[in-house]
Amino acid sequence: MNELARTPKQIGNTIRRARKTRGWSQTVLGQKSNLRQETISLIETGNPSARMDTILTVLAALDLELRIQPRSQSTSSDIEEIF
Repeated sequence: MNELARTPKQIGNTIRRARKTRGWSQTVLGQKSNLRQETISLIETGNPSARMDTILTVLAALDLELRIQPRSQSTSSDIEEIF
């Protein structure tokens, strides 16, 4: 899985897709990350107040990592088409 995400909503969509690919419910992901199902739901819907450490915990539970790299030159509309 190699996806581009620049907004909380895009991060949430990426997490949702990764969870569904594994066949997990939000409750299962919550159990694996020691978080409530409600927290997983807030992250997946792009809640901008989600804490970075919480997102990193969820990514770790999904066996994913965050990478920082130079921003690509595509436009925001190009990125929205991905999602």
